[in-house]
Amino acid sequence: MALSEFKISKAKPKEKPYKLADGGGLFLLVNPGGSKLWRQKYRHLGKERLLSHGHYPDITLAQARSKRDEARVVLSNGQDPALIKKLAQINAETQARTTFKLIAEEYIENMEERGLAPTTMKKKRWFLLDLASPLHNRPINEITSAELLYLLKSIEKSGRRETAKKMRGAISAVFRLAVVTLRAETDPTYAIKDALIPPKVTSRAAITDVKKFGALLRDLEEFTGWRIIVDALKFQILTMTRPGEVRGAKKQEVDLAKRTWTIPPERMKMRREHIIPLSDQAISIVKDNWPEIEGVELLFPSLISNRKWLSENAFNSSLRRMGYQKEEVTAHGFRATASTILNSRDYEPDVIEAALAHQDKNVIRRTYNRATYFTQRVKLMQEWADLVDEFRDKPK
Repeated sequence: MALSEFKISKAKPKEKPYKLADGGGLFLLVNPGGSKLWRQKYRHLGKERLLSHGHYPDITLAQARSKRDEARVVLSNGQDPALIKKLAQINAETQARTTFKLIAEEYIENMEERGLAPTTMKKKRWFLLDLASPLHNRPINEITSAELLYLLKSIEKSGRRETAKKMRGAISAVFRLAVVTLRAETDPTYAIKDALIPPKVTSRAAITDVKKFGALLRDLEEFTGWRIIVDALKFQILTMTRPGEVRGAKKQEVDLAKRTWTIPPERMKMRREHIIPLSDQAISIVKDNWPEIEGVELLFPSLISNRKWLSENAFNSSLRRMGYQKEEVTAHGFRATASTILNSRDYEPDVIEAALAHQDKNVIRRTYNRATYFTQRVKLMQEWADLVDEFRDKPK
């Protein structure tokens, strides 16, 4: 006879456990302590098995019958409902342990193994381990687009539009890792890509007027600050490189015989090796700063330790001490100076772009450029160095 809520409520505990059958293998087990537990007997592969459906009254009679019917459907498909339930529970527990922070840490570890630059890794940690802390304990598969938008908008409203944009990219990378490792189904950052306000693009301050640039070069020549910083600034101007690439320059990267400086991928913005032909003037600076002490590798080391890089602000601080404001010029702006002046003098634009290590979006064209422009760059770099001397030596 089928059970009813009334019959169940009237069932009293006895000295020994007893069963109240409902049909289809479902029964209520009444224990001496008073607990009432839903159980279901079934046979799978010729063996009798038992499935638990929870406590009464937490699980009502109607709910227990629904669970019984679901189990019978699983059985009809040739599967063991107890095993299916166990796997579902394991999956739920795994998802609960697969938090955003755990996968973010795994992503950071992967990026470190790929040899990303220290400054890049520092930013990734800041985005994912500091700013994204509200997401840390959330199962990654439960995080929604709306939740991410709320977090990023709070950063954007504080005036940090660029930070919000880059943080969305960092979070997206974590989700992509979760997707390919089957710990998330989608990347929810995709849906909010256009919901953030684009950051205001501001160009690096640069002097592009030849006369003003010549005046700066003379000021640099007369600057009474540390000569190693002056030489590093001159070297950066002559090689058209970024400040960080010069600050990390090592003697083993320079081939004096071939007159080249090879910057490894980990210090390049585009993460690919860049070989720079060195002019006579650049070679002279290298020789003047060639470290002879065993164990010292840096060409332009810190003023504090010859085994540490110059600080990030070393170049710009020197320019400020020379009287140039940040609105006038920055060390990074010297690349724009070279590009503008050389383009205005009708040098081949593709050769200039190759000298600046700008990456062509066309893969075939990019490969061709790297293979064919080296000879032209040798000529360009020497002529640029001669122009720099000419600008500096012109009368005031």
